[in-house]
Amino acid sequence: MESNPNDLTAYDKVVAVLTGDLVASQKHDTAEIEAAMGRIAATARTLSDMIDAETRFTRFRGDGWQIVLGRAGWALRAALIIIADLKAGNHQIETRISVGVGPWDNLGTANLSDASGPAFFVSGSQLDAMPKHRRLAIAGGRDKAVHGVADRDWQAAFFDMAEWIANRLTQPQAEAMAMALRDDWKTQDELAQRLGITRQAMQARLTGAGFQAMENAIHAMQKYEWDPAP
Repeated sequence: MESNPNDLTAYDKVVAVLTGDLVASQKHDTAEIEAAMGRIAATARTLSDMIDAETRFTRFRGDGWQIVLGRAGWALRAALIIIADLKAGNHQIETRISVGVGPWDNLGTANLSDASGPAFFVSGSQLDAMPKHRRLAIAGGRDKAVHGVADRDWQAAFFDMAEWIANRLTQPQAEAMAMALRDDWKTQDELAQRLGITRQAMQARLTGAGFQAMENAIHAMQKYEWDPAP
């Protein structure tokens, strides 16, 4: 999808901003860093097509990056695809991802470098505050509690579970996970054919990757009615 900064009709009132940086980038050479950044940029373009809204991938400070999702509910799926794509490509660099959910004021001009709004603020602030061992977290969302549980509490629980699963992916599992997250309406036979493996092998990879455990959380996030009210 081509970028059109003047067409904002595809963005909801509440968006998800993903802000990330490469882990221990100073220990890797320029070629490795560029390859990892290229992979994230390519994934961002894929996500644009999936949600029919430009993600406006923006790189900053050499090893940092940011995208915006016009559909906040896609944040968990998108974060997992980014992590799985890096592992599937055998990149030796990991990325941390801070997801900020909230309203936006503007989405910048040429890119997100001059974008603003609550979603951008909480995403960037949380990344700065994330412990070095953390790879995935979400901030923002409503504080309103239903039966004692606030929106941000169950959302954080989903992301904690996703982080635990993503940290343990092998390269073959990540490859299968990335494909299934993109095309989860396809059968395992169809996915296996694309990878040139048997259905049993595909099933084993997805089971080992914890894909089935994540499906309900991913769909719940996408079906949730995101409200800009606090």
